[in-house]
Amino acid sequence: VSEMLQNMCIRNLVRKYCQGVPAERKVQLEQKVVTSAVFRGKKEGYQQSINQPFADTRLKESEINPRVLQLIQGEKIKYVTPVIKYDRNGFKARERLLVLTQSSACVVEMAKIKQKIDYSTLKGISTSNLSDGIVVIHVPEDNKQKGDAILHCEHIFETVTKLCMLANKQNLVKVVQGSLRFRIGSGKEGTMVFTVGQEPQVFKAKNGQLTVV
Repeated sequence: VSEMLQNMCIRNLVRKYCQGVPAERKVQLEQKVVTSAVFRGKKEGYQQSINQPFADTRLKESEINPRVLQLIQGEKIKYVTPVIKYDRNGFKARERLLVLTQSSACVVEMAKIKQKIDYSTLKGISTSNLSDGIVVIHVPEDNKQKGDAILHCEHIFETVTKLCMLANKQNLVKVVQGSLRFRIGSGKEGTMVFTVGQEPQVFKAKNGQLTVV
């Protein structure tokens, strides 16, 4: 009887706690659970990210160019963050916005949508096991897409978590070691190499590979 009462008491305490959790706190916990499943024990910096609350968004909708809002055609915007996008050819760094809506991820330049990736077609999300902020969004090989999107995000755990949750593709996130392959377009592929150095940098090596330090 004592054991039964103890179990009932514990269940009652848990029930009261769950009912008393504010909605915002519940959202945070749900996101952190996904982050743990994807990154725990796999990527450097995860432990330091645990106590850092995720922001609802890094930019307000009012800070987005009205032309972009028109092009999105009324899709509900869920998250926006500044990113650095690397060209697939030449790997030139360009300032962009990553806009996540209810149904797609958009790479935005000022008043233009440079690339729109529907979640239903998203093939995978890759990042390294090191402390860099690189994420590669893999897309299908078709005429609608020029190739995979190579981005640098300041808040990598937050951004990847929100992306995979919105796309409902947590199982497609890969944390790689050493290198990864990405699609350039027209059947071509490139290689990205991850290494450790004294200063963080991203550059095109002499062998043509994108090197992330």
